[in-house]
Amino acid sequence: MRRFLTYLVVAAATTAGLISTTTTSATADTVCQQTDPATGICLVYVEVPGSPGAPGNPGDSAPQDTGSGSACYWDGTAIGVRNPPPGPVPCTSNEGYWSNSYACYIKYADPQPPPDSPFWEGVYLDYGAVYQCYRPQTDTFVLMWLADPPPASGAGPSPREVAQLAIDQMALSAINIGITPEPGDGSIGLVGLPVWLWADDPGDHTVGPITATASAGGINVTATAVLNAITWSLGDGTTITCNGPGTPYQPSYGNTMSPDCGHVYTTSSSTQPSRTFTVTATSDWVITWEGAGQTGTIRLNGLARSVEIAVGEAQVLVQ
Repeated sequence: MRRFLTYLVVAAATTAGLISTTTTSATADTVCQQTDPATGICLVYVEVPGSPGAPGNPGDSAPQDTGSGSACYWDGTAIGVRNPPPGPVPCTSNEGYWSNSYACYIKYADPQPPPDSPFWEGVYLDYGAVYQCYRPQTDTFVLMWLADPPPASGAGPSPREVAQLAIDQMALSAINIGITPEPGDGSIGLVGLPVWLWADDPGDHTVGPITATASAGGINVTATAVLNAITWSLGDGTTITCNGPGTPYQPSYGNTMSPDCGHVYTTSSSTQPSRTFTVTATSDWVITWEGAGQTGTIRLNGLARSVEIAVGEAQVLVQ
């Protein structure tokens, strides 16, 4: 491919920014669905061991975290060049440092054009400098007069860091726990009915999918978050993972087990210090991002919410 030399006068500069983010957990209670009329305490039913329908741990087949991506990228669409397609590039080369804004490697031109060069027509000689802009994708370069050298793109945020800004906009939160019977006042329960587990009143911010776009340092990233699974810690030493938000219980289901997310307690909570089990639901999200000619995946875990329930052994009356 032939190399062409072009003279161009440009006066521009770009800036880069970076913001860090933090995610915290949350706890909350729910309302009791059924109360023992004799004691005024919430009833939680226990099903005998071996009941069919209890979910297992399905494992994790979702995409894993794929790293940060490169802060330096080629995208020639703005200048009408579509081949090669957008994608990451090394941030430095023998031709200088990469600038996302100019889509080329920047280097101080040495020597500078002589004072009698036609390049200087209409250009100030008393400040600024001439820089070489080399574009290996098309094997061309230009000479540019700039008041200030453009910043190196490698010093700016990575696509993953920009994706984190998009995640901040999503305001993801822990699910509202749905469990039947619903806990509230907590203590002795009845035997015979299954425990159903689900995300109550699900929405974009608790189960997704939700999409947001963010920009920083010349990088635009669009991220989409989807709930991958919910890990339930039942307080009795059992932990189960359910893919998706689970199925809300309806009275018409009777005493059947949940088809996708339920549990069978085999011990009473009476031996616990609080005489209750703490049920905690922790959300696992998969966020896919796209930008700067790159794609990636971010795994987010740790958004949790808890409720207290009491589980007692069934009492059989014999006359």
